[in-house]
Amino acid sequence: MANRGPSYGLSREVQQKIDRQYDPELEQILVQWILGQCGGDVAQPAPGRDGFQQWLKDGTVLCRLINSLHPRGQGPVAKIQASTMAFKQMEQISQFLQGAERYGIAATDIFQTVDLWEGKNMACVQRTLMNLGSLAVAKGDGLFVGDPNWFPKKSQENRRVFSEDKLKEGQSVIGLQMGTNRGASQAGMTGYGMPRQIL
Repeated sequence: MANRGPSYGLSREVQQKIDRQYDPELEQILVQWILGQCGGDVAQPAPGRDGFQQWLKDGTVLCRLINSLHPRGQGPVAKIQASTMAFKQMEQISQFLQGAERYGIAATDIFQTVDLWEGKNMACVQRTLMNLGSLAVAKGDGLFVGDPNWFPKKSQENRRVFSEDKLKEGQSVIGLQMGTNRGASQAGMTGYGMPRQIL
């Protein structure tokens, strides 16, 4: 994880809090999905957060993943090559991130390149991959491989169109938010100036 020494004090506490957000069960689901989605040309990673990070660190697996969600030959990453040079690896990670954003992932749901490359926030990497899987299931274009139940369902738009007659009908009804003239009333109450009777 880069050439940084251990952190101390407040930064150590913050890093431990980020590390606790990492989900090993979610890691297994993501690995299973990525292996199925990319086909047989991707090797199995070592178990654990460090193994998951090393598996994704060079960006080749991520680039294959985003290309597999597009029709053959139309993937956003034209050239995928394994490299040991840091800037090449980070470039491939950023190509994946740009492809994921074009695919439909919100910019706020995408991890930063250094989160993965330095392994500082692997929980954020997991969230991005979960959002990508959910979006791939929701698109329903036949390119998703795996069990759709692995990912939470994205909400779908449910537009309603009312006719003009129906809209005018609603204008003549007094909704209960405005109050009602039925129910409790002041019938039988005494006037305001009357003294209270004490017995």
